[in-house]
Amino acid sequence: MELVIAVFIGILYACGVYLIIRRSLVKLILGVFILGNATNLIIFLAGGLERSGIGFIKDSPMETVQMSDPLPQALILTAIVISLGIAAYVLALMYKFFKVTGTHDLDQLKNTEQK
Repeated sequence: MELVIAVFIGILYACGVYLIIRRSLVKLILGVFILGNATNLIIFLAGGLERSGIGFIKDSPMETVQMSDPLPQALILTAIVISLGIAAYVLALMYKFFKVTGTHDLDQLKNTEQK
């Protein structure tokens, strides 16, 4: 199962990088979203794919082997917050860029400089 998820993460990273290097700001934003999701999946995969008990300690003694590791879960939550912040920043930049230039395509930007 880890191999399938690792291949899927590689495909997501490839798609995200491909969209970032395109000449449109909309594709850049989509690429940033995809890279954020791929990063969340790679942190999830680094935590291990095992069925284990909950991360809470009950009154009865429980072996630590049966407990799930809360660190990857906390890192994924942090990565989600960071990717949402970056997405909001990039959307604000795109809005301001479109408001100033009137286009979202970087190839058409050359035409606006000549006028």
